[in-house]
Amino acid sequence: MFKLYFLTKAKAEFKRIDPIWQKRIKTKLGILTSNPVFLKNQIKSLKGKQGLARLRVGSYRIIFQKKDKELIIIRGLGKT
Repeated sequence: MFKLYFLTKAKAEFKRIDPIWQKRIKTKLGILTSNPVFLKNQIKSLKGKQGLARLRVGSYRIIFQKKDKELIIIRGLGKT
């Protein structure tokens, strides 16, 4: 089980997203914090960015970093 943290910029980006997509993203983040192995096919490491990965939810990307028992949402919640 991971604890979830949002950086300030990521939190601001998340608030600008349509509420329907916010709910879908929250669902995926819930799965990611409780059982990240379940989403292993949807998580990709970012090239050239040590320790950062992305999770796709529809046309949105969630950029995060794993540290011990923490998942830190960095940014990139915008539409791609």
